[in-house]
Amino acid sequence: MAFESWTAFGLVGLGLAAGAFGTLVGAGGGFILTPILLLVYPHESPRTITAISLMAVFFNAASGSIAYARQRRIDLRSGLVFGAATLPGSIAGAIAVEHVGRELFDLLMGVLLAVLAVWLVFGNRAPRTEDHGGTLRVLTDATGFTYRYHVPVVRGAILSVGVGFVSTFLGIGGGVVHVPLLVRALGFPTHIATATSHFVLAIMAGSATATHLASGALSFGHGLRRALALSLGVVIGAQAGARLSVNLSGRTIELLLVGALAILSVRLLVGAA
Repeated sequence: MAFESWTAFGLVGLGLAAGAFGTLVGAGGGFILTPILLLVYPHESPRTITAISLMAVFFNAASGSIAYARQRRIDLRSGLVFGAATLPGSIAGAIAVEHVGRELFDLLMGVLLAVLAVWLVFGNRAPRTEDHGGTLRVLTDATGFTYRYHVPVVRGAILSVGVGFVSTFLGIGGGVVHVPLLVRALGFPTHIATATSHFVLAIMAGSATATHLASGALSFGHGLRRALALSLGVVIGAQAGARLSVNLSGRTIELLLVGALAILSVRLLVGAA
């Protein structure tokens, strides 16, 4: 389906929906946009698809981070460390995707989404007690609710290096990988995890987008126009998703994320079979 038939208005609408849902679950819109773009543009290379998605993810994450900052739910100290740790991997992932074919790319994407869905359902949440180490964090959000938890900063930074590579390689931005890690492996409260993940995502997607622009993956043509149309939608959607998250429990947000991961995984694996 060419850009002319998949209209700019359609892409803005897709971006709006992906931005709202992606911000709600803290994963950015990439984990929704990339699989959908793979289905809508079956003849485009993984390099072009991921470049389009990551530009939209950057604008989504930047817009969502502003909204979450107003809610005072971003763990800035952890986010800055994790964001810096993702940079080497994100640049390497953006370069490596140029050497992968579509069939393998679709299969890898489907498997990753399925694994993350299963882990969110059955994985053990990391303990938040001081006995297990980590730096104490005390955050009070705009509603007056106080979160107390411990952050194993070094472990989180090490994991973030891998998150940077995998997420930019697959063009999903990283939130869909980072939120499960923050919640299950590092013991973050879900609402803090979604907000902090968006902040890290803005750093990571920004560096990957710059890499794609420098390499010519987003030239002045269909690719860049598609990315800009999606970006307009996700900026608006991100604000709506952040507001909606205030009214949902952490468990509800996790279940919404699991459902989206499972549906997209099945669709991609069926197509790759």
